[in-house]
Amino acid sequence: SYFEIAETMSDNVFDSGLPSTLIRDEQNYNWEINTEATDIDTQAYYWDACYKAIAHANKALEAIEELGNPATLNPQKGEALIARAYSHFMLVSLWSKRYNPSTAATDLGVPYVTKPETDLVTKYTRNTVAEVFDFIEKDIEEGLKYVTNDYKEPKFHFNVAASKAFASRFYLVKGNWDKVISLSDDLGSRPEGKLRDFSTYESLGVEDQQLRYGASDVETNLLIVSVNTIVGRLYYLNRFNLSGLRRPEIFGTSTNLFGKAYYYNFYSSNGSITLFLPKFYEYFKYSNVTAGIGDPYVAEVLLSNDEFFLNRIEAHVMKGEIATANDELEYFLATRTPTYNPTTDQLTEEKVVAKFPVIADEYTPFYTMTPVQTSYVKAIAETRRRDFIHEGLRWFDIKRFNIVVKHETSNKPANTLVKDDNRRALQIPLHASSTGLELNPR
Repeated sequence: SYFEIAETMSDNVFDSGLPSTLIRDEQNYNWEINTEATDIDTQAYYWDACYKAIAHANKALEAIEELGNPATLNPQKGEALIARAYSHFMLVSLWSKRYNPSTAATDLGVPYVTKPETDLVTKYTRNTVAEVFDFIEKDIEEGLKYVTNDYKEPKFHFNVAASKAFASRFYLVKGNWDKVISLSDDLGSRPEGKLRDFSTYESLGVEDQQLRYGASDVETNLLIVSVNTIVGRLYYLNRFNLSGLRRPEIFGTSTNLFGKAYYYNFYSSNGSITLFLPKFYEYFKYSNVTAGIGDPYVAEVLLSNDEFFLNRIEAHVMKGEIATANDELEYFLATRTPTYNPTTDQLTEEKVVAKFPVIADEYTPFYTMTPVQTSYVKAIAETRRRDFIHEGLRWFDIKRFNIVVKHETSNKPANTLVKDDNRRALQIPLHASSTGLELNPR
């Protein structure tokens, strides 16, 4: 799971003042390499998990090739290609500088692995960011031809919608707005019944809300994975979290374009020192019941219609289709606002510009934006920030838009992640650099 790593690096978290935390959380909060290299939820563990997934995909593709590439195996081929592209995308998104076409040809990417390993120790070199993105795009385009929904449990596979949602994330980062829109055409501008229905959570207890969030029968959930993680415990283990004191900055009614409260219901186990939205239900699989040992697993939603639709709205903004984006954003925000009134709560360009004014050098992607586009993109980014709290997606917007982050720690100087700070790219894990993989500059 990358959730804790990315979330703790973002501006969603604050020093709550809890007396203790895991060392990796403090390192993530300060954009440092994790000194622990084998524990779950560490940077190195996620690096290895991605390359293990890539190895599985490559072995499947090799087997299909050896069987003569029969059309009957096209669905498996498609899923293997998309899975390989996804894992490389997550690696380059975390361990490299943000995608910028003017520097991508020289920026250090990650090794793009397309063949199973045959040597005991294989030496790799880092592809450039441009090369990695080209490989990802090639795998996506080829994989999309073959992916299918023909699975007993399609939500646990790269089904058609999940593959398109991932592709839309990739093309949003790359700045190909037409692709983002065409991929999401099945959603349309009013995806009724396809977004998360928070009203159904109102009558549920905390545990049932956790189970519901990652359930396979929830329409918005497109790709679910069962992850070896303790992310469900972090609201009391991680000192750097969403705090009760600072919650209004992100979730207060003043942040709502309708000026109303949101559906998001937070809970706490420590008197609101830290808060959590019920998203993660932990299943503890005992390996020895007597000794009380085993492994924790959580169903995490990696791709959803909620993100897919927000990507579409942003692409409409960047295409200059402000009226369409405005209507779509109003529709999305209405599903997050319990007292939304379609007669009185109408979104307008004036409201968006007033609520999200342009601040010089705040949002600086590699492409240019007009003042109106900037205000709408900020509104969408803040909407995405709220919807995916605890899930780490905010970090990728921080990188994409080059947003400055200031982390304060009790009795220590503030730590500021400035624009183009080298620490925006995680440092290569020690076990990978020890075999010759080039480190990131610091």
